[in-house]
Amino acid sequence: MAIRVVQWATGGVGKAAIQAVLAHPDLELVGGWVHSADKHGRDLGELVGTEPIGVTATTSVDEILALEADCVVYSPLLPREDEVVALLRSGKNVVTPVGWVYPDPDNCKAILEACEEGGSTLHGTGIHPGGITERFPLMVSALSAAITHVRAEEFSDIRTYNAPDVVRHIMGFGLSPEEAMAGPIMDLLAGFKASVRMVVAELGFDIDADIETVQEVAVATAPIDSPAGVIEPGQVAARKFHWRALVDGTPVVAASVNWFMGEAQFDPPWSFGPQGERFEVEITGDPDVRLTFKGLQPDTIEEGLVRNPGIVVTANHCVSAIPYVVAAGPGIKTYLDLPLLAGRAAPQLGLGRAR
Repeated sequence: MAIRVVQWATGGVGKAAIQAVLAHPDLELVGGWVHSADKHGRDLGELVGTEPIGVTATTSVDEILALEADCVVYSPLLPREDEVVALLRSGKNVVTPVGWVYPDPDNCKAILEACEEGGSTLHGTGIHPGGITERFPLMVSALSAAITHVRAEEFSDIRTYNAPDVVRHIMGFGLSPEEAMAGPIMDLLAGFKASVRMVVAELGFDIDADIETVQEVAVATAPIDSPAGVIEPGQVAARKFHWRALVDGTPVVAASVNWFMGEAQFDPPWSFGPQGERFEVEITGDPDVRLTFKGLQPDTIEEGLVRNPGIVVTANHCVSAIPYVVAAGPGIKTYLDLPLLAGRAAPQLGLGRAR
C-alpha cells in the first residue's frame, strides 16, 4: 500500500513538496493544512498549478489530526512545537525542514513523549541546514583521514527568493546595519549550530564549549532593485553568517551563509568569486576534498521567482526521506540514525510504468 502523506502549509516548500509527493511511486497525498482562509476548501492540485487531484485543503488542525495518514511534511514559515507534538501524538510521522536536524534530547521531552505515545518518528532535514551542512560533509569525510577542518558554505543571490516581507523584515535586507544586526534572523538560523554540533560529534572533535557565531553586513553604495523593493545607499544589501566550532580557539567545523543582492555596488565590495552562486563542502585532511554543488540556484532572477531550485531541493529532500522515516522506530531520527536516503525514478521510467 502507498504511504499516505499530508502536506502542512503550502508556501514555496509546501507546493514543491506536493509536486514531489505526486511524482513519488510509493506515496499518496491524502490531505493538506493551509494557513489562509482563502485556500480552505480548494483542491491541492489547483494550489500548485496542476489539474485537480481530489484532495482538499483545510485550515482545521482537528481535521488533519483525525485524518488517516502515515506522515506529515511540516513546512510552515515558523515552527510551533505544540503542532509537531500534536501530529506525533496522533500517530503521524513528521518530516520537516524547519528544525530538529540534530536536537538536544534534553530539550525535546514533550516531542519524545509524543513519539512514544503515537508510535511515531520526527526527522529534521532540508538543504542548508539539513544537507549541505551535515549530511554531505559527513559522507565526504569518509574519503579523508586525520581531518583538521570541515567547511560547508552557501553563496546565493537572495533576489531570487520570492518572499519580499521575509527578505526585508526577517532577513534584514533594506534596513540599516544596526536594525539588521539586531533583527530576528540569527535566532531563526539557530539550526546551523545544531548542524555543526552533529559533524563535531560524529567526527570526534574535542571542541570548546560554545559555537562561535559571527554575522557581517555590507551596505549598498547605489540603489539596487530587488523583489523586496529598492535597497537604498547605506541600507543592508549583503549578509554573511558564520557558525564555527573551535578547538583551543582554532576553527575545526564551520558553516557559512553568503546572501547578496547581486554582487555589485557593495561596501565592503563582496562578490561570489569566479565560481558564482553555489554550495561548497570542503574537508581538510589527508587528502583535502572539495565538493561543489551547482544547479541549486536559478540561472536568472526571473526563473527563481517562479520556481527556485533551492526551494525545490529542500522539499525533495523531505519527501525522499518519508519512506525511511515511516519504516524507522519511534523517536527523533537524524541522518545518523537512518540508512542512506535516495530519490526515486521518474514515473515514466520506473517499475510501475505502462508497457
